[in-house]
Amino acid sequence: MKRETNVKMVTIGIFIVTFLSAIEGTIVTTAMPTIVGSLHGIEIMNWVFTIYLLTSATVTPIYGKLADKIGRKSIMIFGISLFVLGSALSGLSNTMETLILARGLQGFGAGAIMPVSLTMIADMYDFKQRTKVLGLNSAAWGISSVVGPLAGGLIVDTIGWHWIFFINVPIGIVVIFMMQYYFVEKPRQQTKQKMDVLGSLFLMLTLVSLLLGFQFLGDDGLSLRVGLLFILTLTFGLIFRKVEKTADDPVINLVLFKNRNFLVVNAVAALMSGFIMSLDVYIPMWMQGVAGRSAAIGGLVLAPLSLVWMIGSFLSGRLLAKYSPRKVLTIGLTIILAGAIMMVMFPQNTPFFLFFVVSSIFGLGFGLSMTTTTVEAQSSVPAKDVGVATSFNTLSRTIGQTVMISIFGILMNWDIARRLPQIGEQLDPDIMNKLINPHTAMQIATDLREILRGILFESLHFIYIGGFVLIIVALALTLLMGKSLKSDKL
Repeated sequence: MKRETNVKMVTIGIFIVTFLSAIEGTIVTTAMPTIVGSLHGIEIMNWVFTIYLLTSATVTPIYGKLADKIGRKSIMIFGISLFVLGSALSGLSNTMETLILARGLQGFGAGAIMPVSLTMIADMYDFKQRTKVLGLNSAAWGISSVVGPLAGGLIVDTIGWHWIFFINVPIGIVVIFMMQYYFVEKPRQQTKQKMDVLGSLFLMLTLVSLLLGFQFLGDDGLSLRVGLLFILTLTFGLIFRKVEKTADDPVINLVLFKNRNFLVVNAVAALMSGFIMSLDVYIPMWMQGVAGRSAAIGGLVLAPLSLVWMIGSFLSGRLLAKYSPRKVLTIGLTIILAGAIMMVMFPQNTPFFLFFVVSSIFGLGFGLSMTTTTVEAQSSVPAKDVGVATSFNTLSRTIGQTVMISIFGILMNWDIARRLPQIGEQLDPDIMNKLINPHTAMQIATDLREILRGILFESLHFIYIGGFVLIIVALALTLLMGKSLKSDKL
């Protein structure tokens, strides 16, 4: 009897491993003060987060190509295995340097999980069902943003910080066995075309220099190091383009970029992902620094976004069955725009419950829009390129997040630096950090604290004007979309 894929069990495995890779970005946040206290190296602790993002982003397109070339199953199992190994080594780390290296290995594994998961979902589900499953899968990211910090604190307080990494090992091994046993993949026709090693190398170099450039731009502002990295990005990018034109089997087929819909939905995904950073990072800052509430409340405000996102994803499936992707994307972006306008209009003393309202609005808009960009990115290309298309969609989101978190940081620092001298007295250089931390904010004199909260509010207001512009640009881009190649045969 011929074995077939157990769709339900494979889908459960995908959800589990997606949640593990997603929560790694948030669970470490709570544990970091304890980790620094144990391993020291506070001056390089940011690299514990940065290296994970950097390594996962740079290999994402390569995994997508390999998934199309040699199969989803082997690449997925390889990615999970690297992730589990990196987790084990992270837990065993006894210096900050070894932890950073282990996190880099973890990122190399995580880089396969997101794009290959979405590609497997495209293989197993037809167009209508896919949006529902994508909604559940994307909900893992939202839930991780709420559960991660809570779980991190609980684990650190009970069994120690090492276990925030060790816990991934048995769960990851179980998922590997699930993929091996339940996912039955048809043998792929072997081709004589060799892997585009040179193209892969220059693609990685382009992405590394680009992401590092924006990382250092956010840290240092414009500097010689940042300038050199952007020059290298341009140089490596031009070489990559030249290599891909002559490659027998390019890692990213440049013909895809002649597809108008493919370009538009990925650009929109990048812009939306950049806007999400203004919510994930700066709404908690508003709650703590402006409203004077606890860190837990700051995270709780974002919970409706995650939950309603799932509802929006389900709705997108129904809407895509009736309307064009352009119309569904326009509806979703219009809802996000309404939320963005609310954020721009909110006064400093905005009632707490209104943040739950606007968070729910954003969740509905992102659920509709982000799911549509993923489905349309997959549907607008031939079946043989679905893996590459999906991985590029994932990469677009990562680049959008990286670029905008740097730009938002620069905008905020510039605006605060412009306003602080207007107070007319010598201030502690660390005064704004003290304001944002609820534990130290009360150490600031009451009158000064209120003035500083006003300055922080104005700077956040400045960021949300920038976010509003991002969504306007995204809406304008949707006007360029043509007819979809919607297909149930992907």
